[in-house]
Amino acid sequence: MPYLLLTLSALIWSGNFVISRAMNNVIPPAGFVFWRWVVALVVLLPVVLPRLRKEWPIVRAHLPLIAVCGLFGVTLFNFLIYTAMHFTTAINAALVNSAIPIFILMFARIFYGQRVVLRQHVGIALSLIGVAAIILRGDPSRILTLSFNHGDLLVLLAAIAWGLYSVAIKRYPQGLNPFVFLFSMTVAGLLLLVPFYAWEIMQGELMTLNQPTVLSIAYVGILASVVAFTAWNHGLRKIGPHIGGQFVHLMPAFSTILAVIFLGERLQSFHITGIALISAGILCATYKIRS
Repeated sequence: MPYLLLTLSALIWSGNFVISRAMNNVIPPAGFVFWRWVVALVVLLPVVLPRLRKEWPIVRAHLPLIAVCGLFGVTLFNFLIYTAMHFTTAINAALVNSAIPIFILMFARIFYGQRVVLRQHVGIALSLIGVAAIILRGDPSRILTLSFNHGDLLVLLAAIAWGLYSVAIKRYPQGLNPFVFLFSMTVAGLLLLVPFYAWEIMQGELMTLNQPTVLSIAYVGILASVVAFTAWNHGLRKIGPHIGGQFVHLMPAFSTILAVIFLGERLQSFHITGIALISAGILCATYKIRS
């Protein structure tokens, strides 16, 4: 089940990246993050309210952890990614974002002394090669034509933030309902986001209210926030961030499959090679744990 949940998260977040790129000129980044998580709070509220009073002592005892998760998982990662999409290309963003599992491994080693065996290193390397095969369309020389800008730096900072969030989840409070935890960290993240959103509004950057923006906010608020975050948190708690982070590499593979299904793009040999390498890498990194 943890592997299935992590895979589901990667699938949903692939759609989130597509939407954020499509809507970057219509929905300002801070507004996108703010309304995304407001929708998530509304969805979570009926589930959380009956439990919140009973579990409040656990929440209160772990407020620093909840604030950290809200800062890195809700505020910084999303704001940095949505802002970066105004400046960088999808190819660059996918390349830089593929560094997330490496940051997770590094932070797991620093904070928990988590060791990674050779097979897991090989699995991560295979997945990275698979990601590169898809992004570079099977032609390594394409990397020479890539140019990087400050948008790519924002994606790198977002990857670091997500690595810190994923490692912090290892300290998940025992006895706390996952929806209560997500609700609490969302409140913390929104409070930390308010200065960014206020500044954006003062700059005159406002969201246009129409059907595409409403549907986009609904998707990222319900699926990419409530469903994917709950699945990701549960998966990491069960198998650990050093292995669970590997599933981030499924996102380019899923993006390819979604483009073939919904956009009519043609499946090519480098797509198949990349997906096969990513799958082989994940199997290589997780086989011992699964057995």
